[in-house]
Amino acid sequence: MTVSIGVLCLDTIFEKIPGHIRNTSTFDFPVEYQIVEGATAERIVNQADPAMLGPFIEAARALEARGVAAITGACGFLVIFQKELADSVGVPLYSSSLIQLPMVYRMIPAHRSVGLLVARAQSLTRRHLAAIGAEDVPVCIGGMSEQPEFREVMLEGRRAELDAAKLEGEVLTVVDGLAHANPDLGALVIECTDLVPFAAAIQARLDVPVFDIVTLTTMVHASLTRRPYG
Repeated sequence: MTVSIGVLCLDTIFEKIPGHIRNTSTFDFPVEYQIVEGATAERIVNQADPAMLGPFIEAARALEARGVAAITGACGFLVIFQKELADSVGVPLYSSSLIQLPMVYRMIPAHRSVGLLVARAQSLTRRHLAAIGAEDVPVCIGGMSEQPEFREVMLEGRRAELDAAKLEGEVLTVVDGLAHANPDLGALVIECTDLVPFAAAIQARLDVPVFDIVTLTTMVHASLTRRPYG
């Protein structure tokens, strides 16, 4: 039996490169997409607009009706709606890579912190972390909102064309700064799905475990496709 994962997508136009959850080459299993009309970065990342919860619930139910085995999201800031979204369907729903945060923290020594690479640092509130029981996890945050390529393409939606090399340089600049300011960094969680294509480059730079929506989706799919041993 084919087991597919559904993805709740923002209403964006930019190119989704390999490694992005919305590029089918990222996975070796089927992925189904459902775009939520009007779900812009402004409304989800900057505003955490509660009016968007209803459309996301409708989209999650549409994916469930299409037969997906689990559902995730293409924006880490959807974590603020985790409980409501998970309660709205009968299949597992994990709205954000941030769900991994408590687990990651327990995997590293107590004196180490978990780094978060996010779209906009100012938008990540205690409410977002409390939604997945991570409000007491010691984190250090690197935000991408001041980086021109990321801001213009991902946050402001000015153009569909993406300069991937330029964006990678911006990502590495931010993680370099994060590591310099936080020498106790023990692991990194990438909140923003748009930055996952650069996970290998980030790990090469930081030499720590790197978690993101792709690591989580791969794990969830594996949990749904168990095979006998031997």
